[in-house]
Amino acid sequence: MNEMAFQDHYPDDYAHCYGCGRLNPEGHHLKSYWDGEETVCRHTPNPKYTGGFPGFLYGGIIASLIDCHGAGTAAAAKAKEDGKPISRFVTASLKVDFLAPAPVNTELEVRGKVKELKGRKVIVDLTVTAAGTTCATGTVVMVQIRDQQ
Repeated sequence: MNEMAFQDHYPDDYAHCYGCGRLNPEGHHLKSYWDGEETVCRHTPNPKYTGGFPGFLYGGIIASLIDCHGAGTAAAAKAKEDGKPISRFVTASLKVDFLAPAPVNTELEVRGKVKELKGRKVIVDLTVTAAGTTCATGTVVMVQIRDQQ
């Protein structure tokens, strides 16, 4: 993708997240983009993040994908609505339903769709798929950081 990812717009003071922070040398460096009215993030997990069964991803990594892509989606949606630069959001609530094992060494696609945008609060529904199989769904409630308004 030629466009900048949502996370590439985060101010330096807020770009150290393990999942999506571009300034975290040990992080995943997740990148989220618009795809029509939805958002998309693609990530191929390293086998070192195997969970309880060989070849399958630890559930905490799936939760972090949902969390970080949800935050990026909230930030981009708010910026689009307000016509302002992307600001930083934090997680108020994270709900994940695990539906099928997610393999490591396979590209995962995380899709987000804004369910509600009201003031500083954005609710996003998300889906994680691997090779056409839905592995997890989730909903996040994100809140805009006050000094980022």
